[in-house]
Parts: sequence; structure tokens; C-alpha cells
Amino acid sequence: MKLFRCALLLISHCILLNPIAHAAPTAADAEQQTALPAPSSRAQTLYMAARDDLLQIRVLLKNGRTQSSVGSGFLIGTSNLVITNYHVVSQIVMFPESYVGEFMDTHGTRGNIKLLAVDALHDLAVVSVTRNGTGYFKVPDALPSLTQGQYLYSLGNPLDLGFAISEGSYNGVIRRGFYEQLMFTGPINAGMSGGPNITQDGHVAGVNVSKRLDGELVSFLVPVEYVRNLLKGVKQTSPVAFKKIVGQQLLTHQNAMIDNMLAQPFSVKALGSYKVPVRESDQMRCWGSSNNNQNSPYNFNSVNCAMESAIYVSEQLQAGQIAIRHEYIKATDLDSLRFSALQSNSFKNEQFGNDKDASRTAPTCNEQFVANASLSMRAVLCVRAYREFEGLYDFSLLTAATDESLISLQSRLDANGVSYDNGLRIARIFLNSIERTASPDTIKRKSARYD
Repeated sequence: MKLFRCALLLISHCILLNPIAHAAPTAADAEQQTALPAPSSRAQTLYMAARDDLLQIRVLLKNGRTQSSVGSGFLIGTSNLVITNYHVVSQIVMFPESYVGEFMDTHGTRGNIKLLAVDALHDLAVVSVTRNGTGYFKVPDALPSLTQGQYLYSLGNPLDLGFAISEGSYNGVIRRGFYEQLMFTGPINAGMSGGPNITQDGHVAGVNVSKRLDGELVSFLVPVEYVRNLLKGVKQTSPVAFKKIVGQQLLTHQNAMIDNMLAQPFSVKALGSYKVPVRESDQMRCWGSSNNNQNSPYNFNSVNCAMESAIYVSEQLQAGQIAIRHEYIKATDLDSLRFSALQSNSFKNEQFGNDKDASRTAPTCNEQFVANASLSMRAVLCVRAYREFEGLYDFSLLTAATDESLISLQSRLDANGVSYDNGLRIARIFLNSIERTASPDTIKRKSARYD
């Protein structure tokens, strides 16, 4: 059995905006759970009022009804509609022939669930169950007004140990991902994904979705606004091809992502004798590094930029993410032949995927020498198609400057989950944004392009 998490993205320099832990509970987990401080009297009152509308959501293998993943959910009003996270039920979306779902309430009653709506971009889903709510959890038209520092309470079934409530505080809106989330300074453990987060008055503020593993009590909520929007489109009629809906959502997202990325020209940073394109924004962060080793036969400096989140599609696939890397190397104790061998090995050892990936095809690559207005480069462009989502691709562009024998610039752009046109579009702009520092013998060259 595994406790489900929403995996976002491990980015460079070990900055992890990670979801809830993904492992079966251990004795240590149980000990940690029992060691948590007792809830306040307000938390106890809220839990007792809300408990009848809390659910555990389980995904089971059809063959043998073996439990595969576990999350939480909550009934809306007096209806039979339940809100949870998309990632909790993603196996049902992606592999409906192999997985089904069931719920269990706080009294141990079980029943089947039916998937009704998904919003992969905000990590939400709606399912129906064979019982109705008491009316405790309501999603109002007017959003709750939250003040930094006010108490909030998350409910769910942590580590599959039983239903629980955790107390924390609201600390603002987080815009480091492409879509807003609320920062909850309180514990959200594996198995609580999809559970409600409420105010002291019992109003729904958001839905438990993730936490950072490199910090203490830094957790994240999907704002209730997106819950309200998803509920408006719920239909309990004919079966729906949810995988197709997710594909449409991903296509919509990548258009917005690329348009946002290219709305302004790339920023330019000096790296040795080159100028390189980067992007720094609310969604994208850059880091620099150097080898700082006097015994090395070469100096090495790099710039890495990456979006800090991606759209969770399945355990095997995340989409909608951009990464940029530049590496500047200057020989200090290497002749031109050995330096050339060093750079050739680095270039050819780059990885672009393989044919064993169940989610994407093997990469198709095109290598050629190209030139932009100031620089000649060796370039490789690799494209992989998504097997389950027509019209989506991963693009990887790798370049190496060829104008010097003892210095080198290698650059790489990765655009995951984009349309073919948008992949070519961002690759061309990136390629033409790499510059050599002007020198007297600079030769104007034709703009580089891929067709």
C-alpha cells in the first residue's frame, strides 16, 4: 500500500516544493503521530462538528480490490458530492480499466465512488458517493477573508492512522507556482491530501495539497475559489473521458505558460565572454555555481533556472515546466585537443530520455551546426511525444559554442508538456538570444532557426 502524494518537482540545488510524503506508514510514523501536541479546545470542537462529513478516499486495483493509494475528501453541503485532490484519484483518470475508488467515513462505512469532474491544473477532483453530507462544509459565493496569522485547521486521515485535525496559521498567498496556493503553517501529512482546511468559524479556506520536505510546518492549500469554480461544472449524467479533459487542460496551460514566458524578452546575464538568456519571475528562479577549485585544469561557472512547480498528471508524468542551463568553461591547464575532448564528452553524454518510458515516446533528435547574429554553435534539438495526450511534447535544445578552442559555452533549454509549435517557438527565441561578447572581428550571421 502506498499513501498518495502530489509530486510537483525536484529542482536544482535541492529546492523541493514537495508534496506529502509517499510511503507506507512505519512504527516511527505512528510514534511521531502520537507525539503531536493535543489539539486545542477549538480544534476539538471543530473536529466533532465536521467529522461526519470527512471521508477517506481509496484507490483500489480492480483485480483483487487491493488498496493502491489513499487520500482524503469532504462532502459538500447536504449533497453526495465530495471534493478531493486530482492526484488522489489520478490512477482512475489515467488507468480506468485497472483502478476503481471507494470511500470510508469516520464511522467505518464504505462505498463506491464515481468520478465526476477533474481540474488537474489546480489539483482538484469531484467524486460522488452513496451517502449525503450533513451540511457542515459549504462553499460560499463570497470567499472567506483571511488575515495573516489567523488560525486555520486541516482535517484528513494522516498516514492511514485515523481521522485527525491539525492546527496552524494562514501566512499568505504563494505565487511560486503557476497557480496560486495558500501557505498553511501547520502539519499536513501523507493521507491528508484532499481534506478540507477551515477557519475557526468552520468556513472552508482551501484543500490540503502539499508540503515542503526541506522545512518545518510549511504546507500548501488549494484556495476554495477553485473548488467553487469546479463545482459549477459538475454533471452527474453520462460517462466522461477524463483523460481527454486532462489533455485539454494541459494544452490550455502550456499556451498560457509559453505566452507568459515570452511576453517579455529574455533577461541577459554575462557569463565569461558570452551573454546568455535567462528568465527570473514569480514562477522561475535562477541559481549560479562555480567549481572554485584551484587544482582543476579548467574554470567552471554555471547558471540554472527552473520553474518551481509542474502540473501533476500521474506518478510517471509531470508537465508544463521550463528549465534553462548555461555552463561556461575556460581551460587553465589543458591544451586545445584535451579541452575539445572534454567538451565533446560533456555534449554527447547529455540525456534526453529513452524508449522505455511508458508516458512518452523515445526522443527524435536533429543535430546540426547553426549560427545566429553573433555566434556559431553546434546544436541538438530533441522532441518526445506524449503517448496519452495528443498534441503535447517535450522539447530539449542543447547548444555548444564553437568559436574558441580553450573556452566553451554549453546551454540547454527544456520545455516539458508543450505543443509542437510552442516548442519550436521558444527554442528559436532561446537560440537567437545567446550572444558572444562583441569583438572587432564579429561577423553578422543569419538568424538561426529550426524547421
